[in-house]
Amino acid sequence: MKRRSVLFGSGLALTSPLLTPTPAQAQARPSPAPLTNLAHLDFLREQVSPPAQDGHTTYRLAEAPAVGMLWTYAEPGPDGAYRRLGGGTYHPATNTYGQGAYNADDVARAAVVYLRHWRQTGAASSRQASYQLLRGLTYLQTATGPNAGNVILWMQPDGTLNPSADPPELPDPSDSGPSYWLARTVWALGEGYAAWRSADREFAAFLRRRLDLAVTALHRQVLIRYGERQLIDGDRAPAWLIVDGADATAEAVLGLSAYAAVGATSAARRALRQFAEGIAALSDGGVREWPFGAIRPWALSRSLWHGWGSQMPAALARAGQVLGDADLVRPAVTDSAVFTPWLLTSGGPDNGRLPARVDRTQIAYGVDSRLQSLLAVADATGRTGFRRLAGIVAAWYFGANPAAVPAYDPATGRTIDGIAGDGTVSRNSGAESTIHGLLSMLALDADPRVAALARQGRVVERVGTTLVEAEQGQLGGGAVVVTPPSAWTGESSFSGGYVRMPAGATVRWQLPALDQARLVLPIVDLRPGSAAVTHWSSLGVVRHGDVGAQGASPAAGALLPVTVGELASGRTDLEATATGGEAVVDAVMLEPLVSRLVIGGAGRQTALLRSAARTPQTVRVAGPAVIETYDAAGVRRGRVTAAAGAAVRAVVLPGGFTLIRR
Repeated sequence: MKRRSVLFGSGLALTSPLLTPTPAQAQARPSPAPLTNLAHLDFLREQVSPPAQDGHTTYRLAEAPAVGMLWTYAEPGPDGAYRRLGGGTYHPATNTYGQGAYNADDVARAAVVYLRHWRQTGAASSRQASYQLLRGLTYLQTATGPNAGNVILWMQPDGTLNPSADPPELPDPSDSGPSYWLARTVWALGEGYAAWRSADREFAAFLRRRLDLAVTALHRQVLIRYGERQLIDGDRAPAWLIVDGADATAEAVLGLSAYAAVGATSAARRALRQFAEGIAALSDGGVREWPFGAIRPWALSRSLWHGWGSQMPAALARAGQVLGDADLVRPAVTDSAVFTPWLLTSGGPDNGRLPARVDRTQIAYGVDSRLQSLLAVADATGRTGFRRLAGIVAAWYFGANPAAVPAYDPATGRTIDGIAGDGTVSRNSGAESTIHGLLSMLALDADPRVAALARQGRVVERVGTTLVEAEQGQLGGGAVVVTPPSAWTGESSFSGGYVRMPAGATVRWQLPALDQARLVLPIVDLRPGSAAVTHWSSLGVVRHGDVGAQGASPAAGALLPVTVGELASGRTDLEATATGGEAVVDAVMLEPLVSRLVIGGAGRQTALLRSAARTPQTVRVAGPAVIETYDAAGVRRGRVTAAAGAAVRAVVLPGGFTLIRR
């Protein structure tokens, strides 16, 4: 990757946050009650004395045989009291689970919660909790042998390791290769070393040795392929990401960035740069093309995006700051300024845009990943609009979600396990949800302005992307509905059934009217060598053979949205006609040129407007209101205050977003 100076094209340098209050300001403002409550996370913690097991030890194990662990799940009983559970089938005769009681993923991330809370508040209890969890995490790490540096995922209640879980995990055994849990171990050890290096040099030196052991494993197993590209449906994707995932790799990069900021080894610093380059290479699409400037989470698919683990922008922003490389930050800016407003106006951080909204479940892991990314990009660029967007994202916790209920309870520290697309709420509160809810609350406690915006916990209005299923249209000329045995293709998912269109077939839709133009993006199955072409009214065409060779992709072809043009304001008819061969159409995405999300609460209201237009658009706004206009890089280009009773026109720039606060 070409290296450039640390200045962006706009002249803005990598910088620190602009919204940090001065001491005088902090004294002048009343301090709100902290949102962060560690009570439920404390409830999930456990002290375990594992038996002797080859290749596994930790810091001062002989002197202190009990190490910190964390129960995986928690569910309420009839009386409302929560009980702690492990994963997989429970076997009472042996007091074991098919998977285990505790897992490295959650132990690592819980350690990050306590580390950040300790550093943010100085709490001695969090310092001690982080110490014990880091000891437990490093016990799970294999310290010797051919798999040294890797991590066992599961532990049983008595401390026995379970390297081969039921149902099975990959890799199996779980320390036989790179994994999500190895990436998250690097995250925790990086932040752990940075926190402990001045508090306890001996313990910090131990954490550094274990972190370097993990980095050595990553060089041996993953970065040995640095610079290689793998063919994915005609695209060239990096071959050196952890489990082929920018999502997993991003969490390792967070730890490596923390390590590099306080003096990492040359091997760790090299790993940081190489992994960050791989993540940046998955930036894709644009304002009007899928996936709308997002950093894709999985190198093996051009089709999907998921909210959980989507900390890719956060990782690039932190790496760019530490390495002084704005080229790494640039894709994070696009993801934050272009993709995230689209995501918010089109429904929020779903578990699966595959590419349609197939899995509309929303969980704290997805919300927190978006929140942390926006705040990290704000830190790296000094652009305050990203903090405003972060507040809108965080409103999910306070009721701006599909269920219209609070997802986090400050009185108990519990975060619900998720909300289904139909608004059904899971009242379970397991480790992952608790952890990411608390990471979000720590971020809000650190920035009261973002927290105040987040308190607007009600969705007032949302006008964004709509989906019309192909099978909802009027079929003609031999077009037929097909229900596949499995909607999952191996790299994407049909949104249900699809329509097979032989040459000469037609599908006609009558669409809901809208008072503005809409982009039309058919979701089609592209196949190499296909001669099929679909003609979309007078808008444009889709060439169904316009995709490259399959390569390492898990499925032949690619299920992708293709932008064909704009449907005029008020127009409700749409027709597709196939020529040249057989075409497969899954659905049609309709994207308003100006989409919007309005949230409200606590006597305030905030509107987010997002533009997919090629020219500036205007929206009439009645005062009182503060209107801030941002371009497609998140740079504020205008600020207007409308007095009560006044009416002004708010400008929405091409590819940019506008915020209206009342």
